[in-house]
Amino acid sequence: MPRADDFRAADDFRAAMASFASGVTIVTTLESDGSRLAMTATAFTAVSLEPPLCLVCVDRRARAHAPLLQHGSFGVSILAAEQEPVAAQCAAPIRDRLAGLRWRPGARTGCPLLSGALAVLECQLVEAHPAGDHDILLGQIESVQVREGNPLLYWRTRYGALRAVAAEPGQPTAERRVN
Repeated sequence: MPRADDFRAADDFRAAMASFASGVTIVTTLESDGSRLAMTATAFTAVSLEPPLCLVCVDRRARAHAPLLQHGSFGVSILAAEQEPVAAQCAAPIRDRLAGLRWRPGARTGCPLLSGALAVLECQLVEAHPAGDHDILLGQIESVQVREGNPLLYWRTRYGALRAVAAEPGQPTAERRVN
């Protein structure tokens, strides 16, 4: 059994979590003056089908953190394999992370939704839970749009792609909308 002093908490935990491949999302919201905010997030997952809920974990130091709580809604764009530059731009230390990117305002929330994403969701914030240096934001999904394509993945600090997996017979493959 390893001794407590052998555990370099932050470094070891970061290395372990880097071994877990995840999808890449862009989470968006609006500031009180209507300015758009975007951040790249891999800590995103489904929570419940009934009601439809998802969660995203946001560092409290993130520029989007307070506006996410204040606006009370957010958009999630699940990125396609070819959108690696979008992920990098929305993680960069620049003021307008959406500059030059194609997006549209969500019909339900007004939050930016990125064109070309595999799926876009509009969410109403229903709960925020403190968890270490992050908050877990629970959102009820208000609208969804899905299209075909390959996902962008993040694994061991690098982006990559998953080749397409054939749909099972009877599974829908065309764009779907759920509102």
